[in-house]
Amino acid sequence: MAPRDPGSTLTASQLAERWQCHVQSLANMRCRGAGPRWVKVGRLVRYRLADVEAYEEARAQGGEAA
Repeated sequence: MAPRDPGSTLTASQLAERWQCHVQSLANMRCRGAGPRWVKVGRLVRYRLADVEAYEEARAQGGEAA
C-alpha cells in the first residue's frame, strides 16, 4: 500500500505497483528524462508522492475538470 502523506516517498516498486507497470519501465523513463521527478540517495531511487500526484494530474485527460 502506498503512503498517503504528501511529504512521503515511494520506491520504484511501489510506484510500479500504483501504475501497474514494470520497474524497468520507470528506469527507462528516468533514463529518457521522462516521468515524475525523482530523488537518488546513494543507490536508492525514491519518488516524492507530491511529485507523482502532480505528474498524474498534469497528464489527466478526458471528462470534465473538477
